[in-house]
This record gives sequence, structure tokens and C-alpha cells, in this order.
Amino acid sequence: MLSRNDELIPHLFRTEFRKIVSVLANVFGLQHIEVAEDITSDTFLLAAETWGKKGIPENPTAWLCTVAKNKTKDYLKRNQIFQQKVTTALQRTTEQLTEMEIDLTPENIMDSQLQMMFALCHPSIPVESQIGLSLRILCGFGIDEIADAFLSNKETINKRLFRAKEKLREENVSMDFPTEVELEKRLYAVVTTLYLLFNEGYYSASQNTSLRKDLCLEALRLTYLLTAHKTTNQPFVNALIALMCFHSSRFEARINAEGELILYEEQDRSLWNKELIEKGEEYLNRSATGERITKFHLEAAIAYWHTQTENHHEKWSNILQLYNQLLQLEYSPAAALNRTYALAKANGYANAINEALKLKLENNHLYFSLLGELYKEVNPTKAAEYFSIAIKKAKTEKDKLLLQRKMNECK
Repeated sequence: MLSRNDELIPHLFRTEFRKIVSVLANVFGLQHIEVAEDITSDTFLLAAETWGKKGIPENPTAWLCTVAKNKTKDYLKRNQIFQQKVTTALQRTTEQLTEMEIDLTPENIMDSQLQMMFALCHPSIPVESQIGLSLRILCGFGIDEIADAFLSNKETINKRLFRAKEKLREENVSMDFPTEVELEKRLYAVVTTLYLLFNEGYYSASQNTSLRKDLCLEALRLTYLLTAHKTTNQPFVNALIALMCFHSSRFEARINAEGELILYEEQDRSLWNKELIEKGEEYLNRSATGERITKFHLEAAIAYWHTQTENHHEKWSNILQLYNQLLQLEYSPAAALNRTYALAKANGYANAINEALKLKLENNHLYFSLLGELYKEVNPTKAAEYFSIAIKKAKTEKDKLLLQRKMNECK
């Protein structure tokens, strides 16, 4: 049986690691982020040892902050070479550095996390590395968890994170907050990374349901952090939160007890989270300001209509029109496939089949799965043929099982 200490340490690592690392990276500079990570990791190791022997302190978070501060000052005292580098860069004396106050107030923690978010989403870093760094540093995920999320292994993830950190050094990326001129462009890149991070959890092929939920919740938390700061509380940020809320509201209904995906039409509506739907509507209303419509606005509106259970024809007609707008704004094969399904629901299957055949996404198992769904209503034999092709092209056993079930229904 797990002790309270065994449960508390991992929880605090997930919630406090990112805060301490972000603040310390501001002290040392982003080029020395490993130092910030090492000091923070050592702080948690000491907590595990000390609390196991002496018991959990009255205020565990304050204990962690105090130890992290002391370890930072000890590091600066004993590492003369590093001191000289920092002293030269910041024109501080050794005495000032070792006696400086490590500011772990809530205000500085929030500012440091925002600065870190912008730094990790720097355009010089590949997107998958941005997500990996964000999971590690801003979300407190372990290497094993990140490897599971990416369906990869520890060695690959470690190499990816190492290369990303090297790139941060090469580009001399700082943790300075973007200027007003470059803020919106950089903010859109940050929001796109959070969008992809959420998708990594929501559409992940990982069998670990708890991990997938955590990925979604962390993406939601980081996006919410942006809305808490007046300069980053932009309409498209609120649109992304709305999108995340609407999708998350159906999380429990999407997966069965065996971890298999349940398609939208077959979901148990009673499992949808009404509170999250209402929260999504609130943020969608907040996003309806300004003159710019982004893909996040359109996808949030599509997700909103998917939470509605009445006025079937109006619902799918609205979804179809929104997909038309989305494809004009930013084409993607996934949006084109979803738009064709909406077309079938709004205007009939014959029309949708003609449109689907024009897409010719021959290497995409979802394309053949869609054709199978459309033909089910008009030609079950042909539908089974398309499902069979989709099974051969599917990459995960979970997808293959779902498609096999669909094919059996046609017979």
C-alpha cells in the first residue's frame, strides 16, 4: 500500500517542478536550463529521503521552495567558473549573486512560466521538440511518460530534448517576454503548440487513458495561464480554451472499458460533462471580439455544435458551413474528411460519397474508413471492402479492432 509520502511527492513534482525550474532558469539564463532542472530534481530527491524519515512538513510546497533557494545559492558559491560567466553577463558581484533573493512568489512564478512558454515555443525549434520540452519542463512529465505519449522510447526522447536544448543555446534564446510588436506572432505559435499538445492527448494512440487525460488537462492549464495575463488574453486564446472544454466534455464517452474508441454517434450522451460544455460556451463567447477569425474560432464552434443533441438538421448544416470556412482558411486532410461526414449528415450520403471520392487520400486509413461509413447506408458490401482496406492501412491494434467490428456489421 502506498504511503501518503509516496503519493504526495509525484503530485508535487507534477505541480511544483515547472514553477521552480521556470524561476531558476530566469536566474541562470535559458542556456543553463539543465542547471535549473538538476537543482529542482535534487530538491525533490531530498524531499523523498527527508520526508520518509522525518515525516511530511506542515507546508510541503514552502519546504521545496526554501530548499531550492538554498541549493541555488550553494551552487553559485561553489561553482566559481559559472559565477564568473553570470557575473560578466549581468555585471553583478559574487557576493550579490550568492545573496540574491530567489523570487518564488506567485506573481513571479506566473511570469516565469509564461516567459518559459514563449522560449520553448521559439520558431527555431521543431514542433515535436517544442511539445516534448513543454511536457518535460512546463508540465513536469517524466521521460517514460513522454515516450509513452509519443509511442517512442526513452533514448529517442532524451536525444530529442538534448538537441532542442542545444538549439536554444545556439540561437541564444532568452526568457525575455516578447515585445508588443512581435507578441501576437509569437503568441499564435505558442497557442498552436498547446493545441497540438492537447491533440496529442485527445487523439493519442497510447493505451494509457490516465496519461491521455493528463496531457489534455496540462494543455488546458497552460492555455488558461495565458488568459490570466492581460497581454496574452487574446480572443483566439479564449477560442482554444473553448475548443478544449468542448472536446474534454466528451472524454469519458469516447473510450470503453477495453480502451477502444467509441465513435461520436455511438457515445452515451449521459457521460458528457455538462459543466465543461457550459465553460466552453463561456469562453467561446469571450472569443467573439475583435475582427480576426482564426482556425481556433472555427474549430471551437464546430466542437460546440457537436455537444448539441437537438435540431439534427440545423446542427449538421452549421457544422458543414463551419468546415467550409475552415478549409478556405487553412486546408487539412483531416478537416476535409470531417467536412465530408458533415455533408452526409446534412445533405445525404450520395452527395457525400461523390465528394469523398474526389479527395483520393489513398494512404490514409481514415479515408477508407469514411468511405466505409458512407457506403454502409447504400451498399453494405462495398462498405465492407473499404473497411477491409482501412484495416490493412491502420497503424494501431485499437484502430484495427474498431474497423473489424465495423466490417462485421456490414456482413
